[in-house]
Amino acid sequence: MGDQYPRFKAAAVQASPVFLNREATVDKACQLIQEAGRNGARLVAFPETFIPGYPYWIWLDSPLKHDELFVRLFEESVEIPSPATDALCRAAKAADIYVVMGINEKVPTNMGTMWNTNLVIDRQGTILGKHRKLVPTFAEKMVWSRGDGSGIRVWKTDIGNLGTLACGENSNTLARYALLAQGEQIHVANYPSIGLGSKLGQNTWIQVRAGAHSLEGKLFTVVSTSSINQEMVDMLGVTDEKRRFMTNASPFSAIYGPNAEVLASIEGEDGIIYADIDIELEIARKQWHDIIGHYNRFDVLSLNLNTDADQPIRFLSSRPSAPDSESATGDAMAKLLEQTQADQRELRRAIDTISQRLDQEGK
Repeated sequence: MGDQYPRFKAAAVQASPVFLNREATVDKACQLIQEAGRNGARLVAFPETFIPGYPYWIWLDSPLKHDELFVRLFEESVEIPSPATDALCRAAKAADIYVVMGINEKVPTNMGTMWNTNLVIDRQGTILGKHRKLVPTFAEKMVWSRGDGSGIRVWKTDIGNLGTLACGENSNTLARYALLAQGEQIHVANYPSIGLGSKLGQNTWIQVRAGAHSLEGKLFTVVSTSSINQEMVDMLGVTDEKRRFMTNASPFSAIYGPNAEVLASIEGEDGIIYADIDIELEIARKQWHDIIGHYNRFDVLSLNLNTDADQPIRFLSSRPSAPDSESATGDAMAKLLEQTQADQRELRRAIDTISQRLDQEGK
């Protein structure tokens, strides 16, 4: 029998958070993880920055008017690891399911910097890694810092090779290709629901991006988009214009196959959609176009990926460093002693040789 490839059920969540409430949103996420697991899913995707919610006010006002909301978002954001991620990991393990969760991320050393992050958890409840959105989109730059190349990666799992990008990154051809080139087989793309109406047509963008990535990469794409609940409308829709912005949002989530076919979709309401994934189907599709293999010319076209993580400080020393200084020092001393003893033996031999020659000349 030849090689067998994974088959499983994938799920995409379309839901709203308990806005700006980390603990309550984590509880809601855990319930949705359990529901997806009970329905047989082995992968569940959540919306962009689901915990504790997307900062919609950045599209409504000057940033100078929302210091309080920025502070509240920071206070409710998620550190990795933390009790919040521990709860998500326990839920993933209990449901026997992989989870890709959108969060607002913060770190203990920064008071005011956040990232738009997708957290990847395996079905044993272990954090596999994270992806920080490389470049926040337009007004998002008022809230989130940029990501780095350390999260442009694909995780090899027992359900296939899993990658993820957030929102507008899914129109970044280089970022998408970087994942494909690492063997991506399942792609998670997540979004907020934004009431831009016919001016931009967000749902059209989502469909074009997801379909294109599936078609170009011959893979499965799972799209998860958040919804806006009445609590959020009441909090932020304080004028008629702002209320229209908040209520015009119509979320769209879907799962696409390797021919860009829509396997499942949901629009304008909350719910979880499911689709069967068969990784073997990607093989026949790649007979036609395998852009990371036979359908490319790497001597003509190439891509560089810097996977270094951004660090606010790098500690340098003029002294040689070692992972274990005591062990390294002991090893160095042993080598020095061994070399010294060898030099002494060589010197004795040289002295003996010279002595013998002098004795012979004296005779």
